[in-house]
Amino acid sequence: MFKKKVTFKVLLLLIASDILETTVHFLFKKSTLDVSYGQVVDLTTMAAFLKAVFASPFLWGGLLTVVTVFILWSVVLSKIDLSVAVPIASFSYILIPVVSIIFLHEKISALRWLGVFFVLTGVIFVSLSSKERVEPAK
Repeated sequence: MFKKKVTFKVLLLLIASDILETTVHFLFKKSTLDVSYGQVVDLTTMAAFLKAVFASPFLWGGLLTVVTVFILWSVVLSKIDLSVAVPIASFSYILIPVVSIIFLHEKISALRWLGVFFVLTGVIFVSLSSKERVEPAK
């Protein structure tokens, strides 16, 4: 008995899911950056902050994207093992720093990039392991 293999179609769905998941995080971050209430220290400032965030089109775009990611992810999980899908979907850990640098002008340290490298290495190992033979349960 073999594990379900990662086909090209499933890989494309995983890539789309990762890109959209990165988009979700970016849109949620943008929805909070547009709000200039300083620190949230009490219920009044929390209410004002939430009101401003919920008025942001970035938040609503992010929520719509979450629904899309859920649909794609459900299709992916119907095709391959969860233990393979999740590590492959970890490419968002690489995409998010890149998007943060380009669009949010954040600084990413060398140590953080080293961590991203290790995540990528783990993704490759897990992806390769999807070709291993699995013994049938007795």
